[in-house]
Amino acid sequence: MPKRTAYTAKIEHYQILDENGELDTRLAKNTLTDEDVVFLYEQMSISRHYDEIAFKLQRSGRMGTYPQNKGQEAGPAAAGLVMKQRGSVDWIAPCYRENLALFLNGLPMESILLHWMGDERGNKIPDGVNILPMAIPIGTHPLHAVGLGWSAKYKEEDRVGVAFFGDGATSEGDVHEAMNFAGALKLPCVFFCQNNKWAISVPSSTQTASETFAQKGLAYGHHCVQVDGNDIFACYKIFKEAIDRARMEHKPTFIEALTYRLGDHTTADDARRYRDQAEVDEWAKKDPLIRTRKYLENKGLWDDDRQAQIEAKAKEIVSRVVKNAEGIEKPKTSDFFDDMFAVLPDELVRQRETMRTSVLGQRPQTETLAGQPQHA
Repeated sequence: MPKRTAYTAKIEHYQILDENGELDTRLAKNTLTDEDVVFLYEQMSISRHYDEIAFKLQRSGRMGTYPQNKGQEAGPAAAGLVMKQRGSVDWIAPCYRENLALFLNGLPMESILLHWMGDERGNKIPDGVNILPMAIPIGTHPLHAVGLGWSAKYKEEDRVGVAFFGDGATSEGDVHEAMNFAGALKLPCVFFCQNNKWAISVPSSTQTASETFAQKGLAYGHHCVQVDGNDIFACYKIFKEAIDRARMEHKPTFIEALTYRLGDHTTADDARRYRDQAEVDEWAKKDPLIRTRKYLENKGLWDDDRQAQIEAKAKEIVSRVVKNAEGIEKPKTSDFFDDMFAVLPDELVRQRETMRTSVLGQRPQTETLAGQPQHA
């Protein structure tokens, strides 16, 4: 046969909860319970208020540059709940718009604020919390998630390496190397790409010729799927299936979550210079918090009184978190050493005790002329 089709593929798109809060009950089967939805809405509301206060902290000079999560809460919320329900055993390699996934799996809320305040203690992950420090360089951390997945497979542990990143990261070579390793070695990994349409100021149409970002994983043997990233039901369903696929089949999944950042790239950016306001207004109607609240109200599970209660609770929680972050004791010089290794090597113990790196600084007695008679 001189000519045949060597390969064909398709990318499925999932939406279960639409912008009006209407649910596809068939696809929603065995996903989120009413209690789960209420919980996620409350957590997203707290996270949104946290985001707004973090923005104000930066604008008032109390914190450095900050990347808002506003508009992108649904994907991390749903994925975070899946991992929380599994006992938070999976490893998370985060970018910087997954606050809620991290909070749901054990990272103190103060940590994110401390990080952006320039305090390295914000990157100190508590013992037993399977989260890596936020990766600010674009696209470097999926390799770490793959390494963790490889470790889990080697040790026969029921863990999955999960990497969150944006659409812009798929233009970085490290991401493709990570996906190739995961596919070729059949590792338990999930790649969660939040496609918010803009790689800082570069639109998706300029960044790639691919019709979807999900299809980028096909070349590496991944299961690839696109999901409405503002839909907690769809994100939960697809992410849970991806985790199960990784655990049971050692097959990685590439998830493209279609979403939109309603704020600037960071507080150092002014998106009005490159984004059409009409586009922002259109996506504001798809806000995951609005959508989820409509669903709850349609089912009689939410009302104005409950909204007032969660807003008051969010203010109380975030106020306490800010107070804790700003009131933290001054760091000690030795923190740099103590937080670097589980067991500090002897050479670094000497550096910590002497605050010198040179041999002469640590052991002045090694000076060759020390104690020697002086000659005329």
